[in-house]
Amino acid sequence: MTNEYGVFLGLDVGKSDHHAVALDPAGKRLHDAALPNTEAGLRKLFDKLAEHGRILAVVDQPASIGALPVAVARACGHQIAYLPGLVMRRLADLHPGTAKTDARDAYVIVDAARTLPHTLRRVDAGDDALAELEMLVGYDDDLAGEVTRLSNGIRGLLTQIHPPLERVLGPKVQHPAVLELLSRCGGPAGLRRAGRSKLAEIVKPRAPRMGARLVEQIFTALDAQTVVVPGTTAAESILPRLAEGLRELLKQRDQVAVQVEEMLDAQPGSCSKSATSPPSPPPATWPPTPDWPRSPDARAPASTASTHPRAATSSSNARSSCPRSPPFPTHSAGLTTTGNALRARNTTPPSSASPAAASTSCTPCSAPARPTSTNRQKNSPSLLDKNHRDTPRSRPGGAALR
Repeated sequence: MTNEYGVFLGLDVGKSDHHAVALDPAGKRLHDAALPNTEAGLRKLFDKLAEHGRILAVVDQPASIGALPVAVARACGHQIAYLPGLVMRRLADLHPGTAKTDARDAYVIVDAARTLPHTLRRVDAGDDALAELEMLVGYDDDLAGEVTRLSNGIRGLLTQIHPPLERVLGPKVQHPAVLELLSRCGGPAGLRRAGRSKLAEIVKPRAPRMGARLVEQIFTALDAQTVVVPGTTAAESILPRLAEGLRELLKQRDQVAVQVEEMLDAQPGSCSKSATSPPSPPPATWPPTPDWPRSPDARAPASTASTHPRAATSSSNARSSCPRSPPFPTHSAGLTTTGNALRARNTTPPSSASPAAASTSCTPCSAPARPTSTNRQKNSPSLLDKNHRDTPRSRPGGAALR
């Protein structure tokens, strides 16, 4: 509630400086100035405004450049929230002026906190875990880009100096056995010097099933080209370095994946353990399908779980064996598959208990037939006859009106 706070502080965060605007519950400005993005400056402002009462600080970005204000406000014991960017831009259209300045944006933020508290989003403990996961995922994205770059570099060099060898090693360039071959032997010349027995010794521990076949494919590719392309000697020294770098990047990605899994498992209410478990059976207290009255022109909903008013609103929560989603992404691919199976099961129409239920189905093939003009004249007068009794029923040419 807004009456719980004596000061509303809006921060338009920036890289080096923020802009802070503080209002009291009546709308009086208590502060309006630039604010350095330092802990000392933030603490000084919070201590100054705390003399007027409890502070609600609102930022437009709780992560990245807004992470320090959030941390300092929480350390000082003040409530922190943030205003989503889309909401902020819509609210800015309601204020005079069109210039997008830091002072104007800060005022929009604090005015929303004072007058429209329902537009705010809390920044609580769950967002800390979310920030950690976002940072790890962002680092993994960077690693994935580097993996792609180095993989393409290796395949490009092999394509330039020995296309048949690239067709063998290129699709498996990220396999541990292939990376070990490239890092220890280099390019085509080094592979040929090593010989079959040495290559089999290197490959077998890392690829027991395809090791012998891979060695045969390598020597078949080496025999397919006898000429030496210019640049092969330099490529022989570059390929081991690229292979070492690619192997290190793949190792780092594996470490990040393990770290993310450990963080998810440590969160309370994590669904990772139940992600691969079979879906639980539907509860016995599920509301039965209503028996809609038999009527030739009924517009009643279909007697399926998907059209039941309670089933439509609780199909994703009431049936799920996992607790409600915490404020961080704990759903893995297996959980997504389980959720899809649950939704598919919830929306599968049960067998109709009576012909009346089947006659009111919403499927196109079972929809009631549209009444013909003859039945409409016999059973119920049309709206045209009721409101316009003097209007002729046919045109001068004899064609009936439709």
